[in-house]
Parts: sequence; structure tokens; C-alpha cells
Amino acid sequence: MDLSNTLMESLGIEVSSLDKNLVIMTMPVDHRTYQPAGFLHGGANVALAETAASIGAYMNVNPEEFNVFGIEINANHVKSKREGLVTAKGTPVHIGKTTMVWEINIADENDDLICISRCTIGVVPKKNA
Repeated sequence: MDLSNTLMESLGIEVSSLDKNLVIMTMPVDHRTYQPAGFLHGGANVALAETAASIGAYMNVNPEEFNVFGIEINANHVKSKREGLVTAKGTPVHIGKTTMVWEINIADENDDLICISRCTIGVVPKKNA
């Protein structure tokens, strides 16, 4: 999957594993993802979580017939982090015809939970060109 010229490239997000039932992505904790006090920005966590959910949803549709879009996301930031790498693991909770719900856990290198998120994805039929 080509992430060049996207938010994901800007934040250093990389794909580790893609499957329709499990998406694993990593993101560095560095100058690209800091908030002003030098900790991992909650918004960067949310961007990572929505990316994992969206890519997972994409894996569950026919991309020639459907687009997928994040329509709601929440996140609980349970631990701060100053450096290193975080890993998001996204799994589907619900896969429907028009919506999907994904749970995304973001953990550090010690498998300590940093953020837990839930994202609702809309499945939208493509319009004929």
C-alpha cells in the first residue's frame, strides 16, 4: 500500500501487517508526533487509529465498488510517551453493509497500553463515472 504524499507519510506511519481481521501499523514518537510539551500528541494517536480502521475496512470491501470513510472516532489516552515507537492493532467489532466498527489498541514497545480507540467507518458505494 502506497502511503506517499499522505498524512501517514508525514507522521511516519508504517504498515506491519494487513488482514481483513487484523491491521497492525507503527508510528514513531518523535518531532513529527509530539505535542508542545514533548509528549506523544493525542491527535497523532487518533490519526494512527483511524488509519488502521480505514485500511482494515478497505480490506473488507470491493474497492472497485465502495469507498470507506471514517465517520466517528473516540480515543482514551491512558499513558503518555516521550520517545520510541507505538504499535496500533485494529480489529473489527462489526462488519456491516453500510458501516463498520473497529477497535484499535495502541501500545508501546513494552506492550503497555497507550491509547484505546473505537472508530466507525462508513461504506459508501462509488458513483458511476
